[in-house]
Amino acid sequence: MGVVNVTPDSFSDGGHSLESGVAIAHARRLVDEGADLIDIGAESSRPGAESVSVDQELSRLMPVIEGLRDLPIPISVDTVKPEVMRAVIGEGVAMINDVGALRSPGALETVSASDAGVCLMHMQGEPRTMQREPRYGDVVAEVKAFLSERVAAAEASGIARERIVIDPGFGFGKTVAHNFELLRNLGRFAEIGLPVMAGWSRKSTLGAVTGRGAAERLAASIAAALLAAQHGARILRVHDVAATRDALAVLAATDGDRAEQ
Repeated sequence: MGVVNVTPDSFSDGGHSLESGVAIAHARRLVDEGADLIDIGAESSRPGAESVSVDQELSRLMPVIEGLRDLPIPISVDTVKPEVMRAVIGEGVAMINDVGALRSPGALETVSASDAGVCLMHMQGEPRTMQREPRYGDVVAEVKAFLSERVAAAEASGIARERIVIDPGFGFGKTVAHNFELLRNLGRFAEIGLPVMAGWSRKSTLGAVTGRGAAERLAASIAAALLAAQHGARILRVHDVAATRDALAVLAATDGDRAEQ
């Protein structure tokens, strides 16, 4: 999954693709690099981020979605707002990537009424406060229980299991230690029986262990992506598609599979 942030304040590339023409060109570049899915976000969910209005989010998103109508791969939109979900699904978006796991009032009903897929992610707290001393008794058990509950809620609302992806939410209300504990135990989430998405690309946890800024975390991001894949992730949300695909091709060859470029 290639990332396109149409925001002024995302942690690693804020402002880079805020202009719709730049965002559209960036998405097409990621497709050329081998992305299987494009994830477009117009509201930053970085630690400390402030929310934006529905109108502002849609004003950023809609020109980009309209400019990518002919894209040969599915588009996902990263949003927590049911009004935004409804609008982008109406424009043909294939998946909603919700860091709130469809907990906003009306979100479950909005996705249920469509045929779109959904990624349910765990987040302790909300973006403005989630990194202020996050605490767990057993982070793996608690995150898994939350995701299982949200899957059950989605199914109860009429969303079929084959439409659901789960994400433990690396960096969303977790310390560095929590993130690595979740990575080591990613296979526990695969036990839920749904595809697991992992988003490690350029995140601050990688900066904590390497001492590098967001723009210098490519090697660490690739290492984390490979470890996530080895531990059961089926979707890798990344900024650097070509480099990650090359690394995955080597991993596949090591496993005896024939890697395709």
